[in-house]
Amino acid sequence: MQDQDKPLAPASPQLDHLLDGYRRFRSTGWTPNRDRWAQLREGQQPEVMVIACSDSRVDPAQIFDVDPGEIFVVRNVAALVPPFETTAGYHGVSAALEFAVQVLKVKEILVLGHGMCGGCKAALTQELQGCERGEGGFVADWISLLDEARVPVAQQHGTEGRVAERAMEQAGVRVSLQNLRTFPCVRRKEREGELTLRGAFFAISDGVLHLLDEDSGHFHPAA
Repeated sequence: MQDQDKPLAPASPQLDHLLDGYRRFRSTGWTPNRDRWAQLREGQQPEVMVIACSDSRVDPAQIFDVDPGEIFVVRNVAALVPPFETTAGYHGVSAALEFAVQVLKVKEILVLGHGMCGGCKAALTQELQGCERGEGGFVADWISLLDEARVPVAQQHGTEGRVAERAMEQAGVRVSLQNLRTFPCVRRKEREGELTLRGAFFAISDGVLHLLDEDSGHFHPAA
């Protein structure tokens, strides 16, 4: 049977929900903004890259209330950036970063951590260590990027409770900023004033965005 002859998967409540949203988008988001979408056909020119978590509760476009084409977004478990490396492999975050910095020439990169982050919690408790791939191994390998940052958090706050979890979540933002600066293109552009790196933290519990003051190491509510 040819692919075009394969029957469509049966409808589901989940698909129906998505299609309802698509129809709303067509009537309220796409049709009234035809000029904007026509401009985007010619290409994208976002000035900001946002590195965020895949968590379904934390959508950067919603948090910052931006239109299509305004921000270039990469989302993954715990909003992590790996350090620069040239070994063979599939480096999705690194490829997106290279594209944003070298091709799109974004002027700012914002690392957005968030509250109640399952990836950061797992890094703190190490509950996924020893899991086989497909049963936690991929996640465990990925969040091992936080192993070094975990040590002082666990020593100061333990490994359970919201105080420890928030400390780990915010430490994750600092790790990603640190790793961003291992990329030669990022380091050079930041040094020459062509690129700004920022850390931020969104608290799901109260909807408040906090910005990182790298000099002090503390996060403060955005004005």
